Amino acid sequence: MQPSLSGYLLIGAVLFTCGVVCMATRRNAIGVLMGVELVLNGANVNLVAFSRYTTLGIDGQIYSLFIIVLAAAEAALALAIALNFYNNHLTIDVDKASSLKG
Repeated sequence: MQPSLSGYLLIGAVLFTCGVVCMATRRNAIGVLMGVELVLNGANVNLVAFSRYTTLGIDGQIYSLFIIVLAAAEAALALAIALNFYNNHLTIDVDKASSLKG
């Protein structure tokens, strides 16, 4: 038995919601980055589901690949910023980032 579109959309919505909650509740920069990745993966699940069950065709899968590439670049850049912040402040607590204001 093949799952329906609503099943995939429910999985995507759960991933998206978990990511938003993770971004809102975590004080650690790594936890916030994990929340961003969950949000992007929830969007990817929805795009691939729509490309399978609607007339969107392969476009949804291509958009999903672009989001994966964007997420990899975002993770690399954010981890570099977090490491630099840790070297300067000996913590990666996001609340201590107020010293970065110009």
